[in-house]
This record gives sequence, structure tokens and C-alpha cells, in this order.
Amino acid sequence: SLVTILSRSHADRNVYPSAGVLFVHVLEREYFKGEFPPYPKAGDPSNDPITFNTNLKGYPDRPGWLRYIQRTPHSDGVLYGSPTAEHIGKPTVIEITAYNRRTFETARHNLVINIKAAEEFPLPYQAEFYIKNMNVEEMLASEVLGDFLGAVKNVWQPERLNAINITSALDRGGRVPLPINNLKEGVYVMVGADVPFSSCLREVESPHNQLRCSQEMEPVISCDKKFRAQFHIDWCKISLVDINKVVPVYVTRPEPGTGILPEFGEYKPPSESLKSRDYFSDFLVTLAVPSAVALVLFFILGYTMCCRREGVEKRNMQTPDIQLVHHSSIQKSTKELRSMSKNREISWPLSTLPVFNPVSGEVVPPIHPDNYETTSMPLMQTQANLQNQITIPQQRPSGEDLKTAVL
Repeated sequence: SLVTILSRSHADRNVYPSAGVLFVHVLEREYFKGEFPPYPKAGDPSNDPITFNTNLKGYPDRPGWLRYIQRTPHSDGVLYGSPTAEHIGKPTVIEITAYNRRTFETARHNLVINIKAAEEFPLPYQAEFYIKNMNVEEMLASEVLGDFLGAVKNVWQPERLNAINITSALDRGGRVPLPINNLKEGVYVMVGADVPFSSCLREVESPHNQLRCSQEMEPVISCDKKFRAQFHIDWCKISLVDINKVVPVYVTRPEPGTGILPEFGEYKPPSESLKSRDYFSDFLVTLAVPSAVALVLFFILGYTMCCRREGVEKRNMQTPDIQLVHHSSIQKSTKELRSMSKNREISWPLSTLPVFNPVSGEVVPPIHPDNYETTSMPLMQTQANLQNQITIPQQRPSGEDLKTAVL
């Protein structure tokens, strides 16, 4: 079977937002459902996943002031942002392409944004609130945003009040919330008015509340109860800006020149007959200095290892005789054990025989005289000598007392 990807274009849609006022445009999935073949009627129960791609016509992305969000393919997309004054009178064409992720069909139409000038732009008094229990797409809903502006107007009492901008807390460096307890990302909402800030909004600037904020405690705000029913505001993050008191910062740019290089006179190339240079002295210095240093280090190391070394005779002279005899006997015993390992038929060495008599407990007398040098005595003894040292107990069948025979 052959899958055909169809695309359908639509007529342009025109909108007229004001500069400095929040612009919100919802891309409704129901609107695009009827544009995909076989063109079902409105209210059809089909729920195909649909995503949107938005870009400025002729460019790969949207304008800098315009943002887009769609949480899932089964939810509507939202274009939102605050137009700037430099785009007044210039139509901004946004290409919107809808993709049906089940059938791979597309539908496209253009959104023409005609930005017009506001009556008073910008509003002189601006306040930014941080709402902890909202996501940006929830706050962009007209009824939710209207409820928030109504609460602000009740507290501020201005003649003109506009929403200027909405920003997700994730765009301000916030963390993605854990998927527990219905936690939200948080959203910053900036509003502007034509009258100074009310006393309630000024309460957050009091020293007492500033101290509580520094201690990560909630400040005491008298008008918080007017928001608490629906919006949980972090009053420590509120920002109050009076544009009339803001000192403008001007960036001085250098004036562009004529593009003509200054006069440096006639070009004089270097002479063709260059003076030859002798590099032999440099070569000697490069090799001689490291070689001399290496030679000196070699002699110092050789003198230290050969002439300053402690000799074996000097070490033996400084070592006590009893310690030398002890180590000598250990060395001889080690050599004897190594030679025994080659011949397993040799009798057990003397060092493995018992020192005490197994019956009487008396010390077995040595088999050599006292003046015999023990350091040169062999560890191996004959079986005849072994019988002279150990007294073996014997038991008679008549039950008499045990007697020992010493040969």
C-alpha cells in the first residue's frame, strides 16, 4: 500500500496586538482536525495526536519576542509574547504547520500579526509576581489570566492595568518539579499600571519583611488573602519597578569611518640582498649548556653512589656479634631446608624434634658438647642419635607400673 502525505493550505488570519501588551494566540487542535483527510465534521470523536511547528516566514525560527508552548500532542498549542515598539506598523507573518502524528498529514496556514501602538507605552509602573502553583500554559488561559488581573486591580486600584509578559520559571533558571503532589513549574507574570504602587504592594519592602525573606520565611502581607484562594504568590520574589526613576543606560558606539585607509606613503619592500646570519654560535649554546648540566649531574650522582656508599665490612663492624650469629644461623638453616626439599627420604631435621621429654617433661640434653659451635652444627641427625635423646614409654601386659628405659 502507498501512503500519501497530503498538505492543505488555508487563508491568512490577521490579529492586531498592541505593543507592550501580552499577546496570546491559541492553536486549537479542533480547528485543524477538520483539515486532515477525510475531513471529518466538527465534534468527531477521533483524537489523533497533533503537533505544531511555528516560524517566521522565510526564517527557521520565530521572532525573539514570540514564544510557543505545547505540553502534549493531545493539547492545544499557544503562541504568546510581548511585542516591542520597533515592530509597530510592520506585519509579522508566522507560518503555522500542523502535523497529524498518526496519518503523517500536514496542514498549514499563515498568521499575520499587525502590531499597533498602545495609548500609553510603556506603562510607568510595573510589578512582576511569581506564582508558585501555576504552569505557563495554565496561566495563559483567558479566564485564569483575567482572574489574576482582577485580583491585582482590586489591590492596586489603577485606571489602566495590562498584562505585559508571562515567563515560565524554567526560563529563569528554575528546576523541573518532581511529579508528586501536583507540583507546578511556577510562572512570572509582569503587569503594568498608570498609578503608583499601593501600600499593600509596598509592604514587602519593609525591613521586617526583608528580614523574614532573608531567613527564608514568608513575609506578612495584608492583601495576600485576596490572592490565596487561587494564586500562591511568593512575595519575596516580587519586583516593583518605576520606569520614571530608572536611569537609562546608553551604549556609545564608535562612529563608522569612511572605509578608506590613511595615507602611509609609498610602499617600500625589503631589500633583495639580505645579510646572511651565522647560527653556529646559537647551535653550540643550545647543545653545550644542557650537555654541561647533564655531565655535572652525572658526576654528582656517580660520586654519591660509589664513593659515599656504606660498605659491608663497615656495617658488620657496627653490628653486635650476637646479632650476626643469629642471622648466620638463620641463613644456614634456610640453605639446609632448601637442600632437604630436593630429597624427601632424609630424616626430619633436628629443629623439628621436641625439646622436652613427652613423659617426664625434662629438657632433653644436647647431643653435642658445650664447646661445640652451634652455628656450624647440622640440623640433620641420624636415627641412632635420636634414640639416645628421647625416652619412649612402654606398657607391660601384666599391668605393672610404667618404666622408662634409657639406653
